[in-house]
Amino acid sequence: MAAPVSFARVTPPDRPPFTVAYQRRGSGPPLVLLHGIGHHLQAWEPVSDILAASHEVVALDLPGFGASPALPPGVAYDLDSAVPLLAAAFGTLGLDRPHIAGNSLGGLLALQLGRVRRVRSVTALSPAGFWTQAERRYAFGVLRGMRAGAKVLPRPAVGLLARSAVGRASLTSTIYAHPGRRSASAVVAETGALRNATGFAPTLAAGRTVLFTDDVPDVPVTIAWGSSDRLLPRRQGVRAKYAIPGARLIRLPGCGHVPMNDDPAMVARVILDTAR
Repeated sequence: MAAPVSFARVTPPDRPPFTVAYQRRGSGPPLVLLHGIGHHLQAWEPVSDILAASHEVVALDLPGFGASPALPPGVAYDLDSAVPLLAAAFGTLGLDRPHIAGNSLGGLLALQLGRVRRVRSVTALSPAGFWTQAERRYAFGVLRGMRAGAKVLPRPAVGLLARSAVGRASLTSTIYAHPGRRSASAVVAETGALRNATGFAPTLAAGRTVLFTDDVPDVPVTIAWGSSDRLLPRRQGVRAKYAIPGARLIRLPGCGHVPMNDDPAMVARVILDTAR
């Protein structure tokens, strides 16, 4: 059974207050989960219960995504703003240097939080920021297309498509290697999350100049890439390994860009091994 979604009012010392939605389950060392652009915390549902057997698992909706409202006017969505905002959210939730796992945008944020030593360990699944300019333009074009499709499709049509494996593939094959394994209700919900994501456009705009080139010293780091990632090709993982020489680089066979649903047991094992 899914944990209830709660809301926390975060008051950073030097920025306006904002609200973040989260799910909390399990007990043990804290582990934070961050989703990708246009997605929501429910992306982690396939692995959350496995992780919660040994950790206090806190899955967040990033500001402007899922159930989290947009950031206050004038607050940027770039890395320089996002990292202290997330650190402030950790403090509000009583999380002292948690382990962290992130996917795509969430992986980039997780690495940046590791770089400034706000977390104990980092697992980055197909993290953003290791692209060439051509690869970034391709990925952003695909994401804009997915967003446009989610906005133009009537909700009843999304529900109808989600009933069949072929329909689920038409909606989500860009991010899942095995879209037919995703439940109909999950596909409907995540299509709605993409349609309604107020943070999508400003986050994408902020990402135009992002290139992660810094090392992440003194923190255990695992970078894992799906062998069937259609959004960010797995060769970007090699660049990530060059930037972060001490990181483990792991291939996720048969997984797409959002691997948690393609192989939950393997993804959970990678995260738990890093946290240990």
